[in-house]
Amino acid sequence: MTRIKICGITREQDLQAAVAAGADALGFVFYDKSPRNIAALRAAVLLRALPPFVTSVGLFVDPSEGMVREVLAQVPLDVLQFHGNESPEFCTQFGRPYLKAIRVRPGVDLVECAARYADAQGLLLDAYVDGVQGGTGESFDWALIPRELSLPVILSGGLHPANVALAVRAVRPYAVDVSSGVEAAKGIKDAAKIAAFIKEVKSIDIQLS
Repeated sequence: MTRIKICGITREQDLQAAVAAGADALGFVFYDKSPRNIAALRAAVLLRALPPFVTSVGLFVDPSEGMVREVLAQVPLDVLQFHGNESPEFCTQFGRPYLKAIRVRPGVDLVECAARYADAQGLLLDAYVDGVQGGTGESFDWALIPRELSLPVILSGGLHPANVALAVRAVRPYAVDVSSGVEAAKGIKDAAKIAAFIKEVKSIDIQLS
């Protein structure tokens, strides 16, 4: 079954809506240039409302080592997600599993990326938009994804309730990741869109099983 991550959680009602709809993981953005940025203390409060078996993921973009450690001292994150140019050595030093985001465009060798970040839990594949590190609402050509990669694929970039079933059918990813595609406004989720998105994923999973 395709796992589902709802990213960019900033409010408890959005957390509860995602959990109630069946999300497997929730993402919290620690990047001050993002409209979905959340302070560590606020994220710590939200994580107290997270029930068992729902994974918390912290998103970072080219952070300093100290910044990541400061967040981890306050927020008990399960997984780290790196969206910048972080090296494998940087990503592995925090004692947490990690995901490495790759912004996909022609010429990016995803096989090489998977080999370079071999100790990652998976590759999160997002659209390349110049100067913007994710959360753009833009999709990319899924045909650029090799059929066989050595790491699980988390598909992101421009997903929403109307296209996620098509994406799952085309790519057969390990997981899908959505942020802007289930929002009422930047950083504010729409409970109905979350529910519709998750329903579409579960429905296509049943058809493909």
